[in-house]
Amino acid sequence: MVTALYAAILAGIMIWLSVEVIKQRRKAQVKYADGGVDALQMARSAHSNAVDYVPITLILMALLEYNGAGLWLIHLCGIAFVVGRVLHARSILADKLKGRITGMKLTFVVIVTLITLNLFYLPFERLW
Repeated sequence: MVTALYAAILAGIMIWLSVEVIKQRRKAQVKYADGGVDALQMARSAHSNAVDYVPITLILMALLEYNGAGLWLIHLCGIAFVVGRVLHARSILADKLKGRITGMKLTFVVIVTLITLNLFYLPFERLW
């Protein structure tokens, strides 16, 4: 299953973002929330944004793969999504707006594409 490859890559990205939060907590000696520390707020934002978008995207990818879409479509969506997520996360951590915008555009394009493709590949004859 091709989606498993992207799930593993994206899980690695989420671990990286978790480590960034931990590093900022230790640096600022903040146990809970963000303590009003800008760097910790940015790290938490990067992590929580990934938590918001990664699960639904992986579900949509897995369903598309299950419903018989070409593997090249899964790879195309997976690669674009990973690039978007890395770009977005790095830009948040570096406090750069341009990369965040590009990363979110890629994220949204992939999700809308997956929604559309899932509707196209949905086996309507098996729904009733």
